[in-house]
Amino acid sequence: MQAYLDFEKPLVDLEQKILELREYSTESVDFSSELQKLEKKAEKLREDIFSKLTRWQRTQLARHPGRPFTLDFIQNIFTDWFELHGDRNFADDPALVCGFARFDGQPCAVIGHQKGRDTKEKVIRNFGMPNPEGYRKALRIMQMAEQFGLPIFTFVDTPGAYPGIGAEERGQAEAIARNLREMAALKVPVIVTVTGEGGSGGALAVAVGNRVLMMEYSVYSVISPEGCAAILWSDGTKGPQASEALKLTAADINELGCIIDDVIEEPLGGAHTNTTQATENVKQCLKKHLDELQQLSPEELVEQRYEKFRAMTVMQEVAVEE
Repeated sequence: MQAYLDFEKPLVDLEQKILELREYSTESVDFSSELQKLEKKAEKLREDIFSKLTRWQRTQLARHPGRPFTLDFIQNIFTDWFELHGDRNFADDPALVCGFARFDGQPCAVIGHQKGRDTKEKVIRNFGMPNPEGYRKALRIMQMAEQFGLPIFTFVDTPGAYPGIGAEERGQAEAIARNLREMAALKVPVIVTVTGEGGSGGALAVAVGNRVLMMEYSVYSVISPEGCAAILWSDGTKGPQASEALKLTAADINELGCIIDDVIEEPLGGAHTNTTQATENVKQCLKKHLDELQQLSPEELVEQRYEKFRAMTVMQEVAVEE
């Protein structure tokens, strides 16, 4: 069953009327003209709603349970998928899926957060929040990819790394920090795509790439709006206000000019309304950037990645009155 967000209610009501009218339409009673008018009205309403989304509404879209997850992208974009498990140290982490596949016939590594759709799968996948063993598994696959000269694709969709006591005891911060360091030095192309939520270090631990892309209705931020609100105002319900302050949408981040390299267009209404078209858009964008990166030598890839992230730092001198 399709899930709808609060701001979509006027559109849902209109689409329900269209559905009912279709059911009543018969050979003897023709409602085709009325249906045509309502469908045009629905299309105009859809365009109006999605052209004026607030940052909080875009955050809600980024979290939509129907959005394609990593395994959906793998199924629609890659072939010959073979998943690997475990960090060779503690356990396997279902919140991060890692393995090898082919992209347009070329062998590659694929890594991405995986959320669940129903309650059981959400629990198994830990709501897309990796433990340290997940990041260590991802690093193992990335190092294997480098060894064999394979490009790496990562898909980011997490509210953040899991903050549980067990995760901290097993070195959550160290695992994230190690990934940041090791990814910066990989001598193969690394292309990162933020598909839903890009939350804090939990996202960044698999997001140090030569190219960082964002889907149109995804978000990327140092903290979730609710977490920000809890810190600033001691009130997690002020997420909408916090999202405005964070400026976390793809459009906001693209304006900065140095954080991401491309915004991938989604079907009107979000990727969940047409997964086939959404994944095809992602595939074409990945192909464009991979073709560009494969023109660079291993040393140039490392240097380009270094310069990209170095450019995110801005130093400003301010005169101090004595």
